[in-house]
Amino acid sequence: MDMTRSRGSTAKALRGAALAGLLAMGLLGTGVPDARAESARSETRVGAEAGGVTETVVRVKVPLPASFGARPAACDWLSYLRYRAADGPQASADADRILVAQPGILEGAGAFDSVARNTVARAAEQGRHIEFWALDRRSNCLEDRTGIASGDQHAAVDYYYRGKEVGGRTFDGYVGNGRMGWMAKLGIEQTVRDEYDLLAAELPDQRVRKQKVLCGGHSLGGVITGYLAVADFDGNPATTTDAGYNQCAGYFALDTTVSTSLGDLSGSIPDDTNLPDIGLGYGVVQAGLDSGVLSRSLSVPVLLNPETMTLLGIAGLGAVRDPGGEADLPSYLPANVNIEATNRFLFSKDTATFLTGKPAVKDFRLTNEAVLGALMDDHSVPLAFLQSSVGFFDGGPVVDKSFPVANGGDAQPGLFGGEYKAIPDRPGGPLYTWRNYDRVGDPDDPGYRSADGTPFTGAGKEVTDIQELARSLAEQPLDFTEQYFPTKLVTDLQLATSPQVKRLVVHPKGLTANPTLTVLAGDGLLAGRIPADLHPVVADGYQHLDVLTAAPTQNNGRPEPVSTNLATFARAL
Repeated sequence: MDMTRSRGSTAKALRGAALAGLLAMGLLGTGVPDARAESARSETRVGAEAGGVTETVVRVKVPLPASFGARPAACDWLSYLRYRAADGPQASADADRILVAQPGILEGAGAFDSVARNTVARAAEQGRHIEFWALDRRSNCLEDRTGIASGDQHAAVDYYYRGKEVGGRTFDGYVGNGRMGWMAKLGIEQTVRDEYDLLAAELPDQRVRKQKVLCGGHSLGGVITGYLAVADFDGNPATTTDAGYNQCAGYFALDTTVSTSLGDLSGSIPDDTNLPDIGLGYGVVQAGLDSGVLSRSLSVPVLLNPETMTLLGIAGLGAVRDPGGEADLPSYLPANVNIEATNRFLFSKDTATFLTGKPAVKDFRLTNEAVLGALMDDHSVPLAFLQSSVGFFDGGPVVDKSFPVANGGDAQPGLFGGEYKAIPDRPGGPLYTWRNYDRVGDPDDPGYRSADGTPFTGAGKEVTDIQELARSLAEQPLDFTEQYFPTKLVTDLQLATSPQVKRLVVHPKGLTANPTLTVLAGDGLLAGRIPADLHPVVADGYQHLDVLTAAPTQNNGRPEPVSTNLATFARAL
């Protein structure tokens, strides 16, 4: 059965169930008490079974220490998406293996939807019943999914921007820095403690955890897994039953490495990172977070902030509901500085277009799929860590996108990725459609080329189904993107040599105490500097997000390599 296609038939049921379930479980508000507060755990089905995989959203009450201060009641719960074989055991402890995944920066549990389903299905083909747990960071308790969970793009825009009701509630607005005081302490220590507490609550027998749990993550999740591996959770290093490495049978890293260094993540060991050196002592940074002088949530005015992260889910709704229909989202969105600046940054052909705003994205005729492709595809969006390979524009002429950097320039690799960028060339002209990943290279493919003659893409470079991506963005009860990423998590890792962070490395040999599977995107963060000593599996043509979003069957007719290798690794241990 084709999993990506069969899921589409359940879309309407899923949207209604998601909205009702989220409202009942307190996941949509900021500080709304859980309707099942008398219970320490809830588990709710997400949609209908698809491709032999059952998905549920699980919440476990694990209150923060009193020292964190006042916070919404929803933030005393930990959440994850649980994927398991439909014909497998209902109790997690009875599964053959359990893969537990930490998300990367600005990433939520919903981003793992495709790789989780594919991995569970691949293992079932091998006669194994495994589970995949996609973790959500605690700070995602602040997100309000009500508008997107409505399943209607216009209703979502009206909810978030025009004060209109959905399901009897109105949007309280995005959470400001002044309401995030408790997040000033939400760093690497609490993040790994949350994972340990969740594992202990869900799998109380440590022997089961050590035998069956594989700990890992994507991007920054690899570094978090590294800190889990070296941590001690009872305050006594001499007793190791509680040590992080003894909660796992093995580790897995998805376009990352299992380490305690941000330098490892960027492929430059140990000094260079893709994040700026803030040059301040741990105490000064902590004082800035405590006082609110420093933002407690990582955010920038353009592209990376709660409002624009929400827009990705809204765009996904349009692509799910009416993929080939002409989009009205660009014109239906209200005009504000954030949206205007983001649209210019993403959809400007050159610097002059960015400065003048003409032509704007709303001046082009685009299908709903083309809008989503423009926001997420590696030949459109300029930031490498947001890129996936979902196909290419179609239906009209395209040209090189030379903003913010020119194609083929030396500045492109790293932050901007190595793929040539393209953009539609005829405002007010033809309806631009989207050629999905599996139609690139077909006989009717125009084979668009850059001005220098370089093909923009080819079949070997396209791996993610745009419909699967749209569903992961729009129909998951836990978000694909992360609106409120804790700044302290980054500053802690950037200040890893400070005594306050170094003390967390109690069992340094924990990093190598268990077998590790490293799967790297061929065109991802470590492209061109892949560490051979890790003996990684390299997924050719993949971008950073593709290791999570790639379709189960690739253009070469072969099974998707990330999930295939994860399933094989789980079986081999």
